[in-house]
Amino acid sequence: MAARLPCTLLLVLLLTLSFTESVRSGYLKPSECKNKCQFRCSATSHKKPCMFFCQECCATCLCVPPGTYGGKQACPCYNNWKTKEGGPKCP
Repeated sequence: MAARLPCTLLLVLLLTLSFTESVRSGYLKPSECKNKCQFRCSATSHKKPCMFFCQECCATCLCVPPGTYGGKQACPCYNNWKTKEGGPKCP
């Protein structure tokens, strides 16, 4: 019975670390923004403004939604950032 406690504690520690790493892995490093934004903006005909705003949003939110359109619910900060007029700031 005494040997079970250290094993249980070790298991809990490992599970906690793996969960923490998986949560953190959802965020980008600022250096990853350019590549993610290039893909995000690849399908638009307005690449220059798309890249500008996407990189600004990524630098602040450390997240870019998957795909070339939509999917903003995957990045709440990116999704909820609005212009002065109330429109979406991030592409």
